[in-house]
Amino acid sequence: MFKQVDWNERLIFSLGRKGRRGHVPPKVEERTKQIVGDVNLLIPENMQRKSQLKLPELSEVEVVRHFTRLSQMNYGVDSGLYPLGSCTMKYNPKINELLANLPAINMLHPYQDEGTVQGILEILCKLERWLAEITGTHEVCLQPAAGAHGEFLGTLLMRAYHKLKGEIEKRREIIVPDSAHGTNPASAAMAGFNVVVVPSDEDGCVSIEALKAAVSRRTAGLMLTNPNTLGIFEKNIEEIARIVHEAGGLLYYDGANLNAILGKARPGDMGFDIVHMNIHKTFGTPHGGGGPGAGPVGVSEELAKFLPVPRIVFDGERYHLDYDRPHTIGKMRSFYGNVAVLLKAYAYILSLGFEGLKEVAEVSVLNANYLAKKLEEIKGLTLPYGSEKPRKHECVLSAKHLKGDTGVSALNVAKRLLDYGLHAPTIYFPLIVDEALMIEPTETFEKEELDRFVEAMREICEEAYTNPEVVLKAPHNTAVSRLDEVKASHPRTMALSWRMYRKKNEQNL
Repeated sequence: MFKQVDWNERLIFSLGRKGRRGHVPPKVEERTKQIVGDVNLLIPENMQRKSQLKLPELSEVEVVRHFTRLSQMNYGVDSGLYPLGSCTMKYNPKINELLANLPAINMLHPYQDEGTVQGILEILCKLERWLAEITGTHEVCLQPAAGAHGEFLGTLLMRAYHKLKGEIEKRREIIVPDSAHGTNPASAAMAGFNVVVVPSDEDGCVSIEALKAAVSRRTAGLMLTNPNTLGIFEKNIEEIARIVHEAGGLLYYDGANLNAILGKARPGDMGFDIVHMNIHKTFGTPHGGGGPGAGPVGVSEELAKFLPVPRIVFDGERYHLDYDRPHTIGKMRSFYGNVAVLLKAYAYILSLGFEGLKEVAEVSVLNANYLAKKLEEIKGLTLPYGSEKPRKHECVLSAKHLKGDTGVSALNVAKRLLDYGLHAPTIYFPLIVDEALMIEPTETFEKEELDRFVEAMREICEEAYTNPEVVLKAPHNTAVSRLDEVKASHPRTMALSWRMYRKKNEQNL
């Protein structure tokens, strides 16, 4: 069982002693004289640093020990189950990392002439075609740097589409279900649209009657993920598409939950006009840590002309970057996108093949339903919206009864899980479930690890009834004890750099 190391590792700036070195590079002046003869020819005098950098002074072994110890205090997807719902925290194959770090890749420069980068352009062009085939779309753009960035592109495409039709002034509304990811309404608002929320029905799906009442000549589109955040497949998806299209709107697919239908169903076949894909969630590339990421967007043939430039095209002999797209929305980011991340996805798809991609969905759905059935047997937990309905990639349990009976909330359960050497699931989302515990096991964790999670949840819920104080004050055995949730996120207390840390200490003296 994984356990966080519980020791107080000091900041690296407080370690070491003056004069210690792990590496002594040649003096800039000496090396520069060998190259250009005079340092002033390389760096103008007014730009040369006059004072010494205030860096920690440590030997190589001290640096290695420090970061090794920090890693042992941490938890990651390589440590064990990471059941964050709607995040698809799967294991990332290390061969993909090795490929992305090959000199032939990491020594490429984005300003190289396209004639010298034909290999990577071919890979990116193939990836576009593969992703288009997987999602049932006509053309794919790889530029967006994250899923939410892809969402923003999707809403900009809606704007461009309605503007070309001369209807952008009246089509000011984008509809989102009440179970939507929070980035959906945020992306719609950033693109200048008003957000209209439709409720879920008793089955946990979009209410058809509410949708019919919400659509109008003001509707620009609907943003939806399928299966939804409850892990339930929208069985009325074809009717939903018909309602939106007949109103003149577009249907947008939030690809956060694509892992559930990979190789089994395609959003384009369901009627979606725009589809974004979370490369980090579905295609085996690292997730979190602030990036880099990738959120490619696929579109129908009618919307392809609006995609960002440049587009990668093949003329039968060589690949070109095409900027001649009169209706393009412009650029979403520099160059072609986060190429290293996209290369990892290319390797992932290539290594699994079509049958392997189907198995990804099958096992992820199997794991989620296994957990749903096991967890709803635990006293205090329930599975809202009908336990008889199969879930797809994730399941959402409610700790409402547990809290009512014992005072132990979903937050407390999540904190206590850390003492078992397990990462907590997503909590309090979707908002339509009271005391929600949103759990996604993915396909890369074995039955034994799932059983360990179930047993931990069982023991925690039993503790809640017999000794609630233990759960209410958890975690007890982690490197960092229970945080003050408000204080930890308040800008007055956050110290995100050594400079901020020193400044706050000086202010407190």
